[in-house]
Amino acid sequence: MQFRCERLLTSNGWLNDQTVTVEQDTIQNIRATSSNDAHLAFYPGSVVPGFIDVQVNGGGGVLFNQSPTTAALAQMSQAHRKFGTTGLMPTLITDELPVMQNAAQVMAEAIDQNVAGILGVHFEGPHLSKPKKGVHDEAFIRPVTDDELALYLRKDLGKVIVTLAPENVSPDVIKQLCQHGVKVCLGHSNADAETVLKAIEAGADGFTHLFNAMSAMLSRAPGMVGVALNTPDTYAGLILDHYHIDPICSEIAIKIKGKEKMMLVTDAMGLIGTDDDSFMFGKQKVTRVGNKLTTDNGTLAGSHLDMLSAIKNAVHDLHIPLEDAITMASTTPAQYLNLQDTHGVIGKGKKADFVVLDDDLNITALCQSGRFIPQS
Repeated sequence: MQFRCERLLTSNGWLNDQTVTVEQDTIQNIRATSSNDAHLAFYPGSVVPGFIDVQVNGGGGVLFNQSPTTAALAQMSQAHRKFGTTGLMPTLITDELPVMQNAAQVMAEAIDQNVAGILGVHFEGPHLSKPKKGVHDEAFIRPVTDDELALYLRKDLGKVIVTLAPENVSPDVIKQLCQHGVKVCLGHSNADAETVLKAIEAGADGFTHLFNAMSAMLSRAPGMVGVALNTPDTYAGLILDHYHIDPICSEIAIKIKGKEKMMLVTDAMGLIGTDDDSFMFGKQKVTRVGNKLTTDNGTLAGSHLDMLSAIKNAVHDLHIPLEDAITMASTTPAQYLNLQDTHGVIGKGKKADFVVLDDDLNITALCQSGRFIPQS
C-alpha cells in the first residue's frame, strides 16, 4: 500500500508532501512525493502517530472488570479507535482475586489472538491506600500475596503495569516486579516523600493520574506529587479533562516533567462511544453530566475522556504545540512501555499505526496495523 499526504509528523519533525509505503503492518519507506505518485491516494491534513492509552477502564458500553472477555476487549479497542487510539492497556480496577485471574487469562488469549490495539494489561490495585481509594471498593483493597505476584509475573499478558501504594508494598516486592519486566506505577497513595523515593529506588518509574488520589505537595511535606514533579527520570499520566486537574496545575506539571515524561491518559469508563449517561460500578451508580462522571456522593469515577479530546484540550486550552501534544499521547507512552522500537512514531520499520487530522484536529482517516479503517 502506498499513499500521499500533505504533511507527516516524524521523530525529526514535520515533513511536507510525503509518500508512504506500507507492507503488511509495517512502514517500509517514507520519501518526498514525486510526479510519478499522482495516481496514489492523497490525504490532506496532518498524519500523526496513533495514540497509546496506558490507562483505560472501558469503552463501547463495557468495563473490563464487568466484562472480562476477548470480545469485550475488542469492543473497547474499537470504541477508542474512533478517537485515534491504536494501542491501549485495558485497566482492571481493584477487585477480588478470581476476577483478576479471569481477566489475566482473557488478556493472555487476546494477546495470543492478536486482538487489534491490545498491548497488555494495567492492574490498578488492589494494593492501594484506603484513604486515597477514590471510587475503588475498599473491601477488595489488600496486601500483596503470592497469588497476585504469580499473576503479575505471567509472561503471556503482553505489557503489564501495576499501580500500587508504596506504603503498603515493600521495596523488595517492587524490585522483584520490576526485575521481571513489570512496570510499577505509584498512585492511590498517602505515602510521604521518603517512602515514594524508596519505591523509585526499587524500580518504580511511573505515577498514575498525577495529582489525583495521591498525597499532595505542601511546603514542608512534598508528598507523592512533589516527588513525581522532582524526579526527572519518572513518567506520569495526566487526565486532561479539566475536571480531574485545574488547567493551571496541568500546565505547571507539563512544564516541569516535559513532553518526554508526561503521558496523556483517559482513565475512561465504559460510556465512551455510547450515548448512555449512567452505569453501575459495583454497588455505586455513576452518572455522567456533560463529560464528568461522579458517584452519588460526588466522587469522581474515572472519566468520559477520549485521547483526541485530551489532545484538543492540550492544544486549544493549554496552548501546547500539536507535535508536543502528540508526543505525550503517542511517543512517550510507547517509550514508557518499552515499545519505542515499533510504536509511537512514524518511521521506516515502525508499525503502521497513524491518524490523519484536519486543521480543526478532527480525524479524517485512521490506519491500524497497516489497514485504513473507515471512520463513521
